Amino acid sequence: MKLQDSITRRRLAAIAALVPLLGTTFLFWQGCARRPENQRAGKFPEELVYVRSEDDIVNGGAIFVPPKESAKPIAVVWIHGWGVNFYYPTYVGIGRALAERGYACISGNTRMHDLANVAGWRGEKRIRGGGYWGVASEEVRDLAAWIDFAEGRGFEKVVLVGHSAGWSAVRRYQAEKQDRRVAGVVLASGAVQADTRVPDPEQLVEATRLMAEGKGDDLVRDPKRSFPSFTSAATFLDIANAPPEFKDFFGVQTPNPAVTRVSCPLLAFFGTNGDVGTQADLELLKSCIQRQSSGPSRVNTVMIQNADHMYTGEEAQVAQTIARWADTLLSPEAGKAEAPGRR
Repeated sequence: MKLQDSITRRRLAAIAALVPLLGTTFLFWQGCARRPENQRAGKFPEELVYVRSEDDIVNGGAIFVPPKESAKPIAVVWIHGWGVNFYYPTYVGIGRALAERGYACISGNTRMHDLANVAGWRGEKRIRGGGYWGVASEEVRDLAAWIDFAEGRGFEKVVLVGHSAGWSAVRRYQAEKQDRRVAGVVLASGAVQADTRVPDPEQLVEATRLMAEGKGDDLVRDPKRSFPSFTSAATFLDIANAPPEFKDFFGVQTPNPAVTRVSCPLLAFFGTNGDVGTQADLELLKSCIQRQSSGPSRVNTVMIQNADHMYTGEEAQVAQTIARWADTLLSPEAGKAEAPGRR
């Protein structure tokens, strides 16, 4: 009996010693795990804001404002990627970190936010938006509204950032508008390679038929993906009919690409931790631009260390990269030594 009691006591002691260790391991894992929702409170004012596009679409957003004594004269306008929105946690973290560095940041929705949304009304007709229903080529109107908003807040110049699919909206806007208020554009984990996908002929026929019947909101299913995916007939045809100079924006394969219409400086970056692009893509971007007859006045590239596609846990590093580059737009000569990855 005494022997059994002794063994039991030793087992309990071992378990007692193990529990704190497991707790410490769990806390360590919790601390190391990347949790995008764990954003610390902002130090400076934050405000929910709204804009109305010229075609009467209202979009929400947030502005992160630095103190007046440290505020820079350029605002950063951040445009979201596919399936997300202006308040995605890491976007909020980047906006707050930019404000800490003196840059007001406007994180704004376009009509393409989330998978689906009600973008507006035309009388009794509901206008759908989002990744499944939105018409991406119309986003330029939303971007114009956000830049107008920034100007109304006293910013004569903006840096226009497009994250992921948001890069398509940003590049199209500046290529079409050549807006003098845009001091620079930023490719944040957006596409560099040419989009050479050929539309599925069956889906193309179906989408064309639906549009002809006035059923542009009806969904076309893509059965070939590893996960169920849908797009409306209108969305499908908008993508399929995009001009080749925009599908191959940097001219990897296409002569006279749309990048030749963008004259302001360009910053491009990807994360090193499983992002959609690599250093090789950045080198391809630079080489393509260099062989064009016109294009951005300056190209800078950088890899964001340890960052994934959404920059989880590396928001401050992204903000620092943008802020240092934007500083060179304020004083190009003084900022040359500080700009990341010069062309």
